[in-house]
Amino acid sequence: GLIDASFHARIARTAIVEPQRTRTRLSMSFTSAALSRAQFATARVAGADRRSRRRHQRLSVVIRADGASTDADTYELNLAKPIELKFNRGNDGGAYVVFVPTEKKYDGIEIGDRIEAVSASFGNEIWGAESYGQVMYAIKNRSGDIYLKMKKMNGDLSALEVNEKSSAFKNERAGGNYGAGTKEQQMNNYSKKRELENQRLDMFDEAIELYNGKDYDSALIIFEEVAALEPKNYMGDDFSKTTEIYKVAQYNIACCFSRIGKEDESILALKRCMSAGWTDYRKIRTDPSLAFVQKSQKFQELMDKFDEPIINANAVKAFKSLFNIGGKK
Repeated sequence: GLIDASFHARIARTAIVEPQRTRTRLSMSFTSAALSRAQFATARVAGADRRSRRRHQRLSVVIRADGASTDADTYELNLAKPIELKFNRGNDGGAYVVFVPTEKKYDGIEIGDRIEAVSASFGNEIWGAESYGQVMYAIKNRSGDIYLKMKKMNGDLSALEVNEKSSAFKNERAGGNYGAGTKEQQMNNYSKKRELENQRLDMFDEAIELYNGKDYDSALIIFEEVAALEPKNYMGDDFSKTTEIYKVAQYNIACCFSRIGKEDESILALKRCMSAGWTDYRKIRTDPSLAFVQKSQKFQELMDKFDEPIINANAVKAFKSLFNIGGKK
């Protein structure tokens, strides 16, 4: 079924978080560098409170009034699928435009613009864009046209920047020096990376719980968030360019989409998973969580691209035909 505990040890070795960091879902013992048991329990309660608040926030709904006017900083779009715009998760958790096609229907959209509201996955409701994962869920699951309320950012890309650099760091970098400013910047970057990775693992845990409770839609929203939090320019100890948790998140996204009967979306997530380095093809072919999509011709074609058998089905048929095996004499 879904991938969870069996991959955590590998995730811990390649992720930004310190290997000594102890979490209940990692098969690792407490060390002097880890939280005490009391501190750890307190942190887990706080994490549960945060997850509960996020659960309520992502369900907020905005009802659009027909003909409603927008202010000068916002604009509305109605786009037919497939949408060729590309979005990334901002450092505030929102969904931002990072690529705009040249087609006329995308005129007026600029890189850096933020999604404020999106049509619900079905029906006439409009959802407030509370998170990147929620927006991607709505867009991928909706069958009809997509409504988007966008906020113009006028070229401001700060929400897409990884880290803000201090003036002392900039001055030292410009002068080719290494000093207190550079050291402070490195420490700040390290702390932010640790905090982000902890947040990512908390979200992963929450999504696993939701999936196990058969709330596949809510699990999907959070797995999308986990995948979107992949650090830029990542390089693992084994020179891999993607983290283990990204591969696992994409695999689990495929499982969620398969569970709710979305073939194309499940296939796309599997493609991303295997393109990132996933090689357990036997699990993909046999996992009951992927039973729906495994029946698809597109699934077989995708698997043959990544896990091409030595003798594929067509070769077997040709061999049998050549020697009239199983045919009439």
